[in-house]
Amino acid sequence: MKAKIIGKNNQEKSMELPAFFNEKIRNDLAQRLLEVKRFEEMQPRGADVMAGKMHSASGIISHRRRKWKTAYGHGISRVPRKIFWRRGTQFYWVGAFVSNTRGGRRPHAPLVEHFMTTKKVNKKEMIIALKSAFASTANNEMIKERYQTLKDKEIKNMPIVISEEVLSMKTKEFLGFLKENMKGMEELISKNKKVRAGRGKLRNRKYKKSAGVLLIIGREEEKKISGMDVRNINTIRIQDLMPLGRMTIYTEKALKELSEVIG
Repeated sequence: MKAKIIGKNNQEKSMELPAFFNEKIRNDLAQRLLEVKRFEEMQPRGADVMAGKMHSASGIISHRRRKWKTAYGHGISRVPRKIFWRRGTQFYWVGAFVSNTRGGRRPHAPLVEHFMTTKKVNKKEMIIALKSAFASTANNEMIKERYQTLKDKEIKNMPIVISEEVLSMKTKEFLGFLKENMKGMEELISKNKKVRAGRGKLRNRKYKKSAGVLLIIGREEEKKISGMDVRNINTIRIQDLMPLGRMTIYTEKALKELSEVIG
């Protein structure tokens, strides 16, 4: 499988892609590896042992007739209660301590033991998952599945490979170069952020964000562009390529180093 290398003055060369770009794409293994990596990055958390229990709520309330400090005949539920004031045998109390009361303990709090366990992926499966993730960036059908705006458009020359001269351009020139060579896909180049329509604005998901293009560079190469994810061969993660079929731009060096590392 060959890819075109786009130069500064639209000069085109071709290079052989690493062999794993032709291999079968295993979405199930890539998904499993993603879950493991997310679990590893998860912050361990758990409730305080005394959370919701740090007030004096009497659990011994009499429910017998004609007794002092009784709940009988008051039309109240049989839950532990804390006393705010009392006048003789008249009490003003509020339910506390148990999970169905205000400020009470949480019924099923996260356990720290859950985060102490480890999830693993076999080494061979991990390599296949990574190969599948990179191979999906050259699969036109998977790219169309991920990006709804590309369903009715023709996609050619995937993945996009650029030369070292293009990478050395200034940001404005570089973005202009990408727009020229990615006609019909200009919206996908940089990250977009817009206000969500509907009730989601009230439910802590006000904004909708797009991922933008992923730029993969070599170990010794450098590039900083706002609104675009730039990853080195050493810093690339499965999270950057999921879900499979992400629009990706490689540098010539990055592909050569990738074939040495994974191929």
